[in-house]
Amino acid sequence: MRIWSLHPAYLDRAGLTAVWREGLLAQAVLAGRTRGYTRHPQLDRFRAVDDPLGAIAAYLDAVRDEAAGRGYSFDPARIDSVPRRRATLSVTSGQLAFEAEHLRAKVLLRAPDFRSALPWSPLVPHPLLELVDGPVADWERVPSAGGRQDVVPTDNR
Repeated sequence: MRIWSLHPAYLDRAGLTAVWREGLLAQAVLAGRTRGYTRHPQLDRFRAVDDPLGAIAAYLDAVRDEAAGRGYSFDPARIDSVPRRRATLSVTSGQLAFEAEHLRAKVLLRAPDFRSALPWSPLVPHPLLELVDGPVADWERVPSAGGRQDVVPTDNR
């Protein structure tokens, strides 16, 4: 599961579709409708707010808006009807930079024309997130010095 901190505009078609699907899975986990992924570290930031379901709904709203702007049709009925007030979530500059490098590598392989068309500086976070200075998040799985990466499975693309 990868719930990108980057603005959805950075995601190519496959990435946008994957984050929609994974956001819906995150929503199901937070709502207690599934037993899988309940300990996934990327969900910690949603659990840390007063209204985790409202936060994931707001996250999905922004993904849906980006998709609609590109002519895709993501069904808004799939987003739980919970209050969608703005939660206070933050993302560190280190986390955003880490995700940007991870995404660049993925997009270079699957959609190189899309990658080159994006303005990668300055990095813009997802509309739900406020950018703060800091290192890579504690929940992120970063590559070890030997090049091996202990990761929680992402979208495998």
